Amino acid sequence: MREITAAVVHQPETHTIESVTLADPKPNEVLVDIRATGVCHTDYHAYTSDRSDFPVVLGHEGAGVVETVGDDVSTVSPGDHVVLWVLPSCGTCQYCRRGHSYLCQARTEVRGRMMDGTRRLSHDGTPLNHFYAQSSFASMAVVPERQVVPIDDDVPLEIGALLGCGVTTGLGAVTNITEVASGDTIAVFGCGGVGAGVVLAANAVSAGEIIAVDLDADTLATMRELGATHTVDASTTDPVAAIGDYAGGVDYAFECIGSPTTVEQSVQTLGPGGTAVVTGTSDSDPVELDLGLFTSGIEIVGNIVGFTRPHVDIPRYITMYQNGDLDLDAILTAQYELEDLDTAFGALETGEGIRNVVRFDPGP
Repeated sequence: MREITAAVVHQPETHTIESVTLADPKPNEVLVDIRATGVCHTDYHAYTSDRSDFPVVLGHEGAGVVETVGDDVSTVSPGDHVVLWVLPSCGTCQYCRRGHSYLCQARTEVRGRMMDGTRRLSHDGTPLNHFYAQSSFASMAVVPERQVVPIDDDVPLEIGALLGCGVTTGLGAVTNITEVASGDTIAVFGCGGVGAGVVLAANAVSAGEIIAVDLDADTLATMRELGATHTVDASTTDPVAAIGDYAGGVDYAFECIGSPTTVEQSVQTLGPGGTAVVTGTSDSDPVELDLGLFTSGIEIVGNIVGFTRPHVDIPRYITMYQNGDLDLDAILTAQYELEDLDTAFGALETGEGIRNVVRFDPGP
């Protein structure tokens, strides 16, 4: 047992910074000294929802240094620098055996708890719920070994944290889900962390026209820096018409918001045989599509965390970053202290910046 500092959410849009108790890792678990963690819309959705499992410690894009390991852990050792992957997985179901751990139902079955159904966090004897078996809005976290990915020590941990969920969802949309090739035309709807990952990856594979769509002028300017050849301010311009003027129909449209409007727009921009990749949300709003669109051979594919194989893809993206092929530094907009989590959430709500992280000072 040890005392750590964590942001505890007791009710929607209310949290306190508290000293809480973290139990030691059990077999196949790793204790990580958190140094940085991304601030993601998924955290914010849970923070503002009345359906979350309160009290809870949020955070699911952590990176840090391994402090100690439980029994039977073989892939990391104390002192290793690691990225914490967002999705729990069992390793034994049909999806995990096929290499599709992003489909493992553990991501919902362990809601609020660790893989064995118990919790490691408590305050004055009262259990606290986990978030994606990680809870990285805290100075330390106990995480299942399968979610812990070692990275080189010379990679800044705030950069590593970017690869824990959102940005990797965008990168994988290009490198895993689709076959974007040199010269292909793509459109990106929504240029936060996921959309920025799409633009970075599309530029890395030498896509032709890269059309970025967003409501924020500063965000669109950053997308040009990342490799977008055209930008569309959807607050003043019809993106479907604008993309039609630029490119006719696109080969790939990446919808990175989960809004019915942008899903419909992304499909409408496709040329014959084009593919729309839709990043889903937990919302259930209906989408209306003209069935006649499908006579041109288009496809619609759902994007679950970029179909990421964390122990394969995260090291690959790290190597691309080290080689200068992924400018992850350009999308790291701001860094906050844990005490400033409300400010970080406010920036997320208003669309300020591309990707923000909470930083922790190294422990003694």
